[in-house]
Amino acid sequence: MPIFEYVCQACDHEFEALVYGSDKPECPKCHGKRLSPQLSVFAVAGKGSSTSASTAGSCGSCGDPRGPGACSLPD
Repeated sequence: MPIFEYVCQACDHEFEALVYGSDKPECPKCHGKRLSPQLSVFAVAGKGSSTSASTAGSCGSCGDPRGPGACSLPD
């Protein structure tokens, strides 16, 4: 299931949405349909010890030391 990131053009709300087939996402805050897709940071997991979270480093988009994608986690 692909997860896409959007920013609502009506209320400026940033969110992620699971999109199935031809479904069109809407803003969960104002239910707007005018959305701007955002570039997503993704992670690839592989078999082996070199891909553990402890060696992943900081988030590439915000620099959060908790690792990639941590900026979207609650504090």
